Amino acid sequence: MGCDIVTVSTDTKFVHKAWQESEKELAKVKYPMGADRSGKVSRMFGVFDEDSGLDLRGTFIINPQGVLMNAEVNFYNLGRNIDEMMRKFKANMYLAKKTNEACPSKWKDEGDQTLTPSAKMVGKVHEALQGK
Repeated sequence: MGCDIVTVSTDTKFVHKAWQESEKELAKVKYPMGADRSGKVSRMFGVFDEDSGLDLRGTFIINPQGVLMNAEVNFYNLGRNIDEMMRKFKANMYLAKKTNEACPSKWKDEGDQTLTPSAKMVGKVHEALQGK
């Protein structure tokens, strides 16, 4: 896919290992899982909860130049959707090449309809997507 995936949490490397070995949803995980015991990385991304010492569930897409392209933060008990993450990742990859276009919320892959942002588009996205 042309990207690196890393998970980071305030859990220890031993907790990560136990999760990966016992949780069937993580059985095929091959990316690194980083332990941020001090919360330094979590604070840097604004997901550290000082009261609990835990991280909120943050997902960040950062381009090769180090620019944050997408950020999503969920509370502890809300799972993330890999299909939506992949849609956002693909959209950001596409938009890096096609900077004058915009990917609407239902855009899924190259070849899907895009929009050209302009003053005329304001309040008319639905019509533009319908070809009117």
